[in-house]
Parts: sequence; C-alpha cells; structure tokens
Amino acid sequence: MKRIVLITLLVFATTAKSQNASQGDKVKQSHSLSLDQAISHALTNNYSAINASRDIETAKQKKWETTAAGLPQINGVVDYTNNFELQKSLVPAEFFGGNKGEFAEVAFGTKHNMNARVSLSQLLFDGSYIVALQASKTYLKFYENAKHKTDTDIKEMTINSYGNVLLAEESIAILKKNKSTLEKTLFDTKETFKNGLIEEENVEQLQITLSSVNSNLKNTIRLLEIANKMLKINLGIDIDDELILTDKLDNLTITNLDLAFSQKGFVTSENVNYQMALNFEEQRQLEYKLQRSKALPTLSATMNFGYNAFGDQFQFFEQNQKWLNYSNVGVSLNIPIFSSLARSSRTQQAKIALDQAKTQLNETEQRLKLQYANAKSEYEFSIEEYATAKSNLNLAERIEKKQQIKFTEGLSSSFDFSEAQRQLFSTQQQYLQSMVNIINKKASLEKVINK
Repeated sequence: MKRIVLITLLVFATTAKSQNASQGDKVKQSHSLSLDQAISHALTNNYSAINASRDIETAKQKKWETTAAGLPQINGVVDYTNNFELQKSLVPAEFFGGNKGEFAEVAFGTKHNMNARVSLSQLLFDGSYIVALQASKTYLKFYENAKHKTDTDIKEMTINSYGNVLLAEESIAILKKNKSTLEKTLFDTKETFKNGLIEEENVEQLQITLSSVNSNLKNTIRLLEIANKMLKINLGIDIDDELILTDKLDNLTITNLDLAFSQKGFVTSENVNYQMALNFEEQRQLEYKLQRSKALPTLSATMNFGYNAFGDQFQFFEQNQKWLNYSNVGVSLNIPIFSSLARSSRTQQAKIALDQAKTQLNETEQRLKLQYANAKSEYEFSIEEYATAKSNLNLAERIEKKQQIKFTEGLSSSFDFSEAQRQLFSTQQQYLQSMVNIINKKASLEKVINK
C-alpha cells in the first residue's frame, strides 16, 4: 500500500513539475558563434529579416491577386424577397366590370420570391490590366530588393555589434591587468613611504590613477553587458540566453587587413540602393503607362444561368415547388470618349512623377559614387591608423616601463610616472579601437560594393 501511495505521489510531482516548466520561465539556451556564424544566424533569425521575408511572400500573393483579376470569375447568388405588403397599381375599373372612369387597386406579384443564379464573367481586354500585370512583377522585385537591403544592413549591424563585444572584453582584460600592476606598484610605494624614503604625494598620485582605472573597469563591464544584449537582438536570440564569441579581436583584424580589397572597382548598378531607385523609376514608368491605358476601351463578357420561383406561401424547398429557369450571355464594351481633360491631367501628373524618379535615380548614382569614395578612404585610413596605434603602443609601453624603473629608484616624480601610465592606458584603448575600426570600415565598404 505504501508503495502504491509513493508511486502516486511521484507521478503527481512529475506532472506538476512538467506543467510548471511549460508555464514558467523559458529554458535558457547557449550559443557559441564565430563572426561568420553570427552573420548567418542573424540573416535567418533577425526580426527584421523575418518580416522582410514575409513581405516577399505577401508580394507573391499580391502578384497572383492581380493575375487572377483577368481570369474567369464565377459567383453564385441566392436572392430572397418577402413582399409582406405588395405594391399596388391603379387600373381602369371597367376592366373588371366596374364603372367607366373609375380605377381599381390591383396588387401584382407574389408575397415570396426567390432567385438562384450562377454568373461567369471574363475580362477580354483592358489596357490597365496589362499594365497591372507588369506592375505586380515590379512590386515583387521591389520587396526582393528591400529584403536584400535589409540583409546588408543586418550584416553590417552584426559585424559592428560583434566587434563592440570583443572590444569591451579586450578592454576589460587590459584594465584588469593594469589594475593588478597598479595595485602592486601602490603597495610597494606605500611600503617605501613608511620607511620615509619618498613623499606621501607619490602614494596619493598612484591612488588617483588606480581609482580612475577601477572606475573605467566597472563602466566597461556595464558596457559589455549592453553590447552583449545588443548583439543578441541583432542575432534574433533571447536576450537572456548565453552567448559565447569564438573569434578574437586580433584574429579578425588580421583577416580584414586587405588593402588590395579597397582597390577593386565599383559598379553602381550592383548596389542595392541603386537597384531600388531603378525599381522606383520602373514603378513610375508603369504608372504613366497606366494613365495612358485608361484612354483605351475595355471589353468584358458575362454569362448567367439561374432559376426563379414565386409563391404566396414559403414552399421553395418542397418537391412540388415550380422553378423557372433562365440564362443569358452578354458582352460589354466601354469606350472612353470625353472626360473634360481629366485623363490628360492625370497622365501629365504621372509624366512629371516619372521625370522626378529619373532625376532621383541620377542623384542616387552620384551619391553612391561619393559614398564609395568615402568608405574606401575610411577603410584605408583605418589600416594606417592601426599601424600607427600599434607602433604607438610599443612606444608607450617602453616609456611607461622606463618611468616605472626611474620612479622605483627615485629618479622620477610620481607625476611623470602617472602621466606615462595615463598615456599608456589611452594608447591601449586607441589600439583596440583601431582594430575594431578596420573590421567595421571594411564592412561598410563591402556594403557599398554589395559584396
């Protein structure tokens, strides 16, 4: 008996636990990604990328909706009318044996009428429909280009946010190392001060420097958390999931050091912004054609087949109800003749909009050439800046080390030593930032040339 009770309790506990798990917090996942893996993940799971793909699916459905407008349309209709008070007419009374000159009230029709019919309609010719078919293809192309633009933006954002996380991680590592070195130096300086060999100012100067490093370290740790969350949003993963970056900042920098890459030619037509501007011009061209097509006649055909039934009693579903069938075929030709120049006005407006689109396309081309020149210049400068920062870091490390030896031996003041430390700390950050700049500037250049 006890065993049965124990099993029952275990089953109940397991069920309750599974329900709590399904209703409670989501299970955190762990992601370990290189930069290339992060880009691939973002292009699939980023929120904007998902909606951009949905826009393409919507455009495909819109294209078919436009196509279907020119295909056969079949509709079934059932009409029921209850004439609870029949309309009356006046007829001469003499028709029914009355006096001449008098009129009698006569009600025509039945109380219940029902009509069931099926109609088939087919558009035979409409210039605006032909233009609409062309426009639906342009409409789809626009959203495909928009998806491509979204992907390039996501790729650049992912690279930037990935680099920001690595920058924060490297900064924290350097600040911790500087803090450890400073704490040891401060301890030795305090001991020297206790022995009366140096002034208290030397100790205070080091304390100021250490406080500054501690403050920067705490702030950088907070920035790392924010940068990590920003990267997660760009990747389209839960903000509370664990994220591990497998690439290192120095390796990515070396990978992106390609001065020959910036020397490649720039083809404006391959840029997605140019393609979208061209797509916009095509839309305006089709709108102009649409207005012109409205001066053409339209031709359509219809076919109807149905049954009518009448009665003073509602007996339409009984077997003895008599139904009267009918059918007809019709053709409709609509010829625009005169619109008081309204069509001409709309056509001229569309022509002006087309000219504006052509001007915008030319402007986009010129701006893209400028954007390419600027991105190319910034990328080349980032490579030069990296080389300079690397050289300056070696010099700053040597200067700081010499000043530390002089300070320890009493040959240099605490002010000179602290100044050398601050210069080293600043140069370290400049060096890290120069590495991130190379990665980001190359991403910007790749975005312009559509690589």
